[in-house]
Amino acid sequence: MAARSASAGVSYTAKIDPSRAHGWQGWGASLSWWANVFGTNDTLADIFYTTRQVTYQGRTLPGLGLNVVRYNLGASMSQPAYPGGPSQANSPNHPAYKKIDGYWLNWLSDDPGNTKSWDWTRDREQRAMAEKARDRGADVFQIFSCSPMWWMCKNHNPCGAPDGGDNLQTWNYRQHAQYMAVVAKHFREHGGMHVSSVVPFNEPSANWWKADGRQEGCHISADPGQPIQQQVIRHLREELNGHGLSDIAIAASDETSYVQANTTWNNLTAQGASSQVGQVGVHGYQYDDSNGSARSALYNSVQTTGKPLWQSEYGEQWEHGLYLAYNLALDLRYLRPTAWCYWQPVDSQVNDPATGHHLSWGLLKATYSNDPTRKDGILGDPTPYPGTDPHVTNKYFVLAQYTRHIRPGMRILDSGDQATVAAYHPDQHRLVLVTVRGDTSQDITYDLSDFRTVGTSARRWVTDADLYYRTARQYQPVSDAPLNGNQLTLTLGANSIQTIEIDNVWI
Repeated sequence: MAARSASAGVSYTAKIDPSRAHGWQGWGASLSWWANVFGTNDTLADIFYTTRQVTYQGRTLPGLGLNVVRYNLGASMSQPAYPGGPSQANSPNHPAYKKIDGYWLNWLSDDPGNTKSWDWTRDREQRAMAEKARDRGADVFQIFSCSPMWWMCKNHNPCGAPDGGDNLQTWNYRQHAQYMAVVAKHFREHGGMHVSSVVPFNEPSANWWKADGRQEGCHISADPGQPIQQQVIRHLREELNGHGLSDIAIAASDETSYVQANTTWNNLTAQGASSQVGQVGVHGYQYDDSNGSARSALYNSVQTTGKPLWQSEYGEQWEHGLYLAYNLALDLRYLRPTAWCYWQPVDSQVNDPATGHHLSWGLLKATYSNDPTRKDGILGDPTPYPGTDPHVTNKYFVLAQYTRHIRPGMRILDSGDQATVAAYHPDQHRLVLVTVRGDTSQDITYDLSDFRTVGTSARRWVTDADLYYRTARQYQPVSDAPLNGNQLTLTLGANSIQTIEIDNVWI
């Protein structure tokens, strides 16, 4: 993955166009699997769901201010479905911390008040973090399913079918839909979480959800010859409406790449199921879309329907954060999502066999147990790569450059530059610009001539994202910069992310 910016190596002008804009709901992250272990940790809740300065592991972190909570509706259960009944089939490679408890214990009763078939005390840790997020101001809640409950699966294995094929039993299409609707209603009535959308599938077209896998997952086809997703979506709309939840949107289909998401969306449309979908979600694992063409194609397919589009999951293993910034900037320019979510903000490390470097998927580091029966973990990496922090990755600070300044309710503007994200606060009359710079320093002029008036100076913050993991500035304020009329010219250092705030900007 190469880090690039527009007009690399040549000074250029980015003209901000306030007439081309879309709304912004906010930033988020999934709760699984980290909250399954650390869900009662108040410090982590403060770090992710406030913008306060938070003391963590001997240093002070700027809170990210996330407001979107993605709750993983679990599919696992350690005990039999009922005394003497069948049990979940377990993959030998599925660690306990990735097993998320489900609430619907068996098929004997669909009455959520029946305690022999439903247990609302399960999944305590993940629910605890969702409630902590709510109490700190998070206001957008989404429920997503990686797999139907184990007993709804053909082989009773929530990791997938032996061959990676479809694994949802035909007679459980509606039960899967009913399950999601019942949980959404329960969370509203008993958890104080106003769920706004539900996601019935997670990367459903992927063929890697297999019985020997390491996490919950289920292949569910949307192909014209086997339109299973379409049938579940129709059932889910009926179940939500029947439970008095007509305002909850179905979000689909959270495919792994922009290309696959576009294919699935076209299949849903051809089968008439897209009319039941109120929101489109996609995961950002198509790292090769450097010119934004696949992102633009998906946006163009969706935007004619007027449905909001989310980047509902992003993650990668590079600790420096330069690639995170580059892909985020591409997303907001070409995909134009109304929300952007990270996958695992507290995640374990993987070894790079070529360098011996621990690669970090998380924003904060953790070490989880691979025990299949007992979930456990510690915060931090006991053997970090030399020069890196054992607890906090550099990309934490990179993400802070965006999340702390581009806030819910702002408008995302056309920046004229695929390296720059532009946002405007209509009440505070504040313009925010965040630019990622590649492997050389560069002079950039921001042309603000399409605004009626602009302020005279710009506040700035910088994080360096060195490819060789040399840590320098991490969300560090730098000196204000003067504007020259309606233009601001800055020199951006190599491998850095700079955030700019300008007040008194009127459209």
